Amino acid sequence: METYYDPADLAKFSTIGEEAPELWQQFMAYYGAVFQEGALSAREKALIALAVAHTVQCPYCIEAYTQEALEKGSNQAQMTEAIHVAAAIRAGATLVHGVQMKNTANRLAF
Repeated sequence: METYYDPADLAKFSTIGEEAPELWQQFMAYYGAVFQEGALSAREKALIALAVAHTVQCPYCIEAYTQEALEKGSNQAQMTEAIHVAAAIRAGATLVHGVQMKNTANRLAF
């Protein structure tokens, strides 16, 4: 199946640093530090990353963090629940922005 996002492109991610190697190295150092065990386990961080990947709708991230979550010991029920949490937060954020609409509509009331 042909799609806009080519799964093979995920392996090319590091090429984004070719023209800005110092920035790429800084990003990778930060990225690596974020995913180290800390107050949260690597498994918990993988679940968070998977949920966020769904809210930002990044197919590369979804693929990578599905694999990561599985490798860190998560199961499909846990991953699905994490995605539902992310969806609920995203839905709530969408709805609360309705207050902006109401404020504007009340201010401009015809």
